[in-house]
Amino acid sequence: MASKDDLTAWVALKSVEGVGNVAYRNLLAAFGSPDRVFEATLPQLEQTAGLNHKTARNIKDFRGLQRARAEIDRAAREGVSIVTVKDPAYPDRLRRIYDYPPLLYIKGTLTPEDIPVAVVGSRNASPYGRFVTERLCRELALRGVTVVSGLARGIDTCAHRGALAGRGRTIAVMGCGIDVIYPLDNRKLHGEIVSNGAVVTEFPFGTEPDRPHFPARNRIISGMSLGVLIVEAGEKSGSLITARCALEQGREVFAVPGSIDLPGSRGTNSLLRQGAKLVECVEDILEEILPQLEHPPAVPHRAASGPVSLPAAHAPQAAGREALTEKESRLLGFITEKPLDADTIINRSGLAAAEVLAILLSLELKGHVLQLPGKLFKLRDY
Repeated sequence: MASKDDLTAWVALKSVEGVGNVAYRNLLAAFGSPDRVFEATLPQLEQTAGLNHKTARNIKDFRGLQRARAEIDRAAREGVSIVTVKDPAYPDRLRRIYDYPPLLYIKGTLTPEDIPVAVVGSRNASPYGRFVTERLCRELALRGVTVVSGLARGIDTCAHRGALAGRGRTIAVMGCGIDVIYPLDNRKLHGEIVSNGAVVTEFPFGTEPDRPHFPARNRIISGMSLGVLIVEAGEKSGSLITARCALEQGREVFAVPGSIDLPGSRGTNSLLRQGAKLVECVEDILEEILPQLEHPPAVPHRAASGPVSLPAAHAPQAAGREALTEKESRLLGFITEKPLDADTIINRSGLAAAEVLAILLSLELKGHVLQLPGKLFKLRDY
């Protein structure tokens, strides 16, 4: 993690007027670090990094270091991590997108073991949409998947609640400062997410929710995920922006079909016509994202419109010979030929629920464990 002095320069550069995400990326490419950006001459800023004169002048005239230090001190007091794109804790998938945020404010924990899938949709969700979202996200959590959403009313709220009901992890990406809870009626849910995942934003403390912030937020939701599921969306829904971001970033796009009589189904049904994968159960999602865990796609691609076969590396015959980690071996010792439910395995292992579910998913992927209907697990017959 960056030292306080280094982090001060990172926070300061982000606050310079005219330095957006792409300009910040170009400055890092040209000079290597924010402190060297501040040391650069005006001609170097204009010629080497390609900045316009006004933005280059703003960097040279910047006098906000004290504000940046105050931001870092506040983060420390409130248990918030400020993570730079160069930090190992920064989500690796997000680091690869074109306009990645140079800084993330994180309350809670992000882990490399997360298997993130975004679930978003309409704020004005129908009873059907709410039910389907909670059911699918609970099922995803039980399979060890981390649900990513935006903490908005409607589908986003149901996505987070479903993941928590499945005793799993969930991540909320905000379009405001980390200290601003929006909407206010999700205050309790906000706290539960911090305890069972993380709340994440690119915006500094005190930033109020504003309309332009949400499309920016959506690119982070899709950028840190393996795929994006749209449950309900109207023709002009913000969720369709997330779907477009996902396609541009090479992520899988999934959609739940809806009634042709409901306006909230027009966006999702349109996505299905354009090639998004139709989702009726969690297996429709898992068969697309699991192959990415060890073999991420080299180039962006559109979501498949039909089932995709698992690569040979993920078939039980090959995966069964893969070496197990210490925790995988330990958990495997609690599983027998007689089917056991996930709660029993969690209680026997003494490990955290989210960790056990992630390990079960890995053991299933490697061909050692078979999952049966009803979320029962048993040793696979070789």
